Amino acid sequence: MGKRDELIAKYAEDLRSKCGMEPDMDLLTKVTIGCGPAIYNADASTVAAGQEHELETVKDNFLVKKLGLADGPQLMDAIHSVIDTYGKSERNKYRAVIYYMLTKHFGKESVYG
Repeated sequence: MGKRDELIAKYAEDLRSKCGMEPDMDLLTKVTIGCGPAIYNADASTVAAGQEHELETVKDNFLVKKLGLADGPQLMDAIHSVIDTYGKSERNKYRAVIYYMLTKHFGKESVYG
């Protein structure tokens, strides 16, 4: 099992145990691959949910640019909702897990088709 497969398994476990959802493994794999080399960097692989500029980056680079959503307050509301689901006290909020939940939240699975 390669490093990426190990990370995908870890993300799937987070979705099950911390977020209470059964992941679509095909979509989770595609979202993880879409994160690129960031998943291998300890800092870049997580989202600092307490830092507003980090959340703006998720909104601008992922929701607007990648998923093609129109900017508006509903985007930040969705990010906060996903972070609440993941657990505010959870220290490591993996980028791939957050991106996966946002993709599902907005029904944008087709982006990874």
